Amino acid sequence: MASETGIAELEVQRGDNRVRIRRASFAAPQEIVLSPAPYASPAPSPGSSAPHAATDAPKEKGEQPKDPNLILVKSPIVGTYYESPSPDAPAFVRVGERVQPGKVLCIIESMKLMNEIEAETSGIIESKLVVNGQPVEYGEALFAVRTV
Repeated sequence: MASETGIAELEVQRGDNRVRIRRASFAAPQEIVLSPAPYASPAPSPGSSAPHAATDAPKEKGEQPKDPNLILVKSPIVGTYYESPSPDAPAFVRVGERVQPGKVLCIIESMKLMNEIEAETSGIIESKLVVNGQPVEYGEALFAVRTV
C-alpha cells in the first residue's frame, strides 16, 4: 500500500500505542500537505499542473461582512469547534445574547488542547457560523457580532 500511494513513512498513535510504517527503500521522499498553512502556498507536486483551490479558501472564509457594525469572530487556529465546555453543558453563548470583551464564546480543540476563544468587542451575537463538533480552519468565521 505504501508503494502504491507513494508514502515514505506513516506514524499513528492512539493512547500509549504507536505504530510507524516506513518503506525500506524509496527514490525520493514525497511531501504530502493535508492543510496548507495560511502564510505559505504549497508547491505543486511533480507532474501536477492543477491550481490549488485550497489556497483561496481562507481568504473567502475570512472576508469581512459589508455591514460595518457586524464583526466576524475568526478562528485563530485549526481545530475542532465546540460551543460548550462539555457535551451536557449549555452553550457558552446563544444568538441574540449580549457579550462583553473577555466573554468565552467557544472552545477550539487543537492537538488535544482546549483553547477558549473570547469576545474582543462588546456586542450582540448575530449568528453562529459553524456547527458544534465541526472542524474549522485558521481564519474561518465562527460568529457574527453586531457592535453596540
